[in-house]
Amino acid sequence: MKKRIRSHKDLKIWQMSMDLVDDTYKLTKSFPRDERYCLTEQMRRAAISIPSNMSEGAGRESTKEFLYFLSISTGSLSELETQFLIAQRQKYVDDIADILSKIMKIKIMINGLKNKLKSKL
Repeated sequence: MKKRIRSHKDLKIWQMSMDLVDDTYKLTKSFPRDERYCLTEQMRRAAISIPSNMSEGAGRESTKEFLYFLSISTGSLSELETQFLIAQRQKYVDDIADILSKIMKIKIMINGLKNKLKSKL
């Protein structure tokens, strides 16, 4: 039996995105101080944007609006992915395979949710 979704917080995709925020904060803590207001802040903002836009979209009154905010979440995921690759190139992080895998899983799940929502339009 499927669990009933009562709020965006019940969505596995939102929960995984919140974990990605935690991971991003942990990894960026070790970045050089001179990156504090550049890459570190940008990465944290992108990570925060992912679950935030999901919850805003879920709280809207229409499926069309939810789809719009899910698209913003996808854009923020791509931005965060690029920023992790930059951090790796700058030698701020070593192995980002786990993070990139999480990002890809969340992207796939968002696309699945978007397709399901589009079929209801």
